[in-house]
Amino acid sequence: MSIPKEPRQLMINIMYLVLTAMLALNVSAEIFNAFKLVDKSLQKSNDVLDQANANIPAEVARLAKKDMKRLGTYAERTGPVMELSKTFSDTIDSFILRLSDSNKDGVIDDEDYVMKADKETGEMVRKDLKNKKNFDITTRLMIGKDITGETGPAADLKKMIEDYQTKFMSFIDEEDRPAYASKISMKVDDAWESSGKPSWAQFNFGHMPVQAVLPMLTKMKNDAKSSETAVLNYLMGKVGGEDIVFNKFRVVSAPKKSYVIKGEKFETELFLSASSDKIKGMSVRVDGSNVPVKEGVATYTQTAGSTGVKKYNVDISITNPVTGEVTREKGSFEYEVGERSCNVAATKMNVFYIGVENPVSVTAAGISSNELKVKANGVNLKKSGGGYVVTASRPGQVDITVSGGGLKATKFPFRVKRIPDPVARLSKNSGGTMGNGEFKAQGGVGAFLDNFDFDAKCKIQGYILTKLAPRQDPIESNNAGARYNQKSGRLVKSAKPGDTYYFDNVKAKCPGDSAGRKINSMVFKIK
Repeated sequence: MSIPKEPRQLMINIMYLVLTAMLALNVSAEIFNAFKLVDKSLQKSNDVLDQANANIPAEVARLAKKDMKRLGTYAERTGPVMELSKTFSDTIDSFILRLSDSNKDGVIDDEDYVMKADKETGEMVRKDLKNKKNFDITTRLMIGKDITGETGPAADLKKMIEDYQTKFMSFIDEEDRPAYASKISMKVDDAWESSGKPSWAQFNFGHMPVQAVLPMLTKMKNDAKSSETAVLNYLMGKVGGEDIVFNKFRVVSAPKKSYVIKGEKFETELFLSASSDKIKGMSVRVDGSNVPVKEGVATYTQTAGSTGVKKYNVDISITNPVTGEVTREKGSFEYEVGERSCNVAATKMNVFYIGVENPVSVTAAGISSNELKVKANGVNLKKSGGGYVVTASRPGQVDITVSGGGLKATKFPFRVKRIPDPVARLSKNSGGTMGNGEFKAQGGVGAFLDNFDFDAKCKIQGYILTKLAPRQDPIESNNAGARYNQKSGRLVKSAKPGDTYYFDNVKAKCPGDSAGRKINSMVFKIK
């Protein structure tokens, strides 16, 4: 097995070896997320290469004008080089589209299109695939009926890579080819020969999940674009230009976690937002202390000894390999150190009410929600969306216990109460003076839960209605339910100015009540 000499190629290969080994051990959600992260990173790298390569042909053409007879041939090669890279990339995109956009039978499903607009940036990105764990689609579409992999789309792809390596090299003068052989990334890895697999196609695509294959195909596009970059830079050098070197830098800190628990280690990667394999002489200092640099990346670690917000200052200097100019950039960053803790709170009130669903949120700093264990005594507790719902049947006090993720079992007491008493009303009034017409228009008594945040309704069970007219004996009606019965209705319809109506012994039943409760009485003076 040949070992690539370029750090970029070596890094990508090592990354794939690690991820493939992880996949073989345990295909978990984290592994698929890792493949997605690699794929996204490679896509961004491809975009950067496209942007860098786009301006080179015009510059080569400009520089070649000083001696078209001798240098014109190099300017003429830039177009075919870019077309060669585009043709290969388009071929890879067709494979990606078929794999990403196919259902379990390998049929392209337009409704499951592979790209979507990112909610934050608006750029088109590859969406989460429904078939990402499917092992059969890759075999069916890339290998086909020949299980050995000696023929079929994957075998054709292998041949294409080999041919394109030769084609890219053909744009470099014969005497210069030995020095540029290592810079052409279009190579077929021979690791499969010691794997026990019958072919390169079976090694890379045989029964591999779709999500694992996509970053491999994106890497092949990256190889083509990197080869394009190498050849274009060669042509630039031939007409008197120089290899492209980034000259604007920004310090970036990428911590694994910006909030850590006391006793844990804080770790962050410090790097430049624009990079190149030409970067040499890079030094990094954090709060005045040197940090080791490897392949353009410095890793800074610090044990979290106390809680609170921690700040650190980064100073990076780098030497431009072309001009020798030293560029220095500084940046300040911070992270927070906390201790494991948790909190339980009723979403709407600080008590649980009988007869309704009480939403509850449970949070624990520094602990994944998957590790939390939540229990309750005396009430029914169940998950609902991102939180929990508590239902209670009797008043008193209950405890919710939270544990898991290194947190000791912690109890949180809650009171359990009945729903508050509703208010009896006629329309919007619970007593006082009421016009004759308005009073007669009412059809009965209602029970209202004022300022109660839950969706609960109470029902009137009954009341005693008494009419007292001037210089007449009182007339009483025992009314069952909320609406007026026949006798109560006649009493209401006979209302005249000066009459007084009494609503006594009003009873209502609310959710969770085993029996009705007595609520407020009402007195109305008719005007």
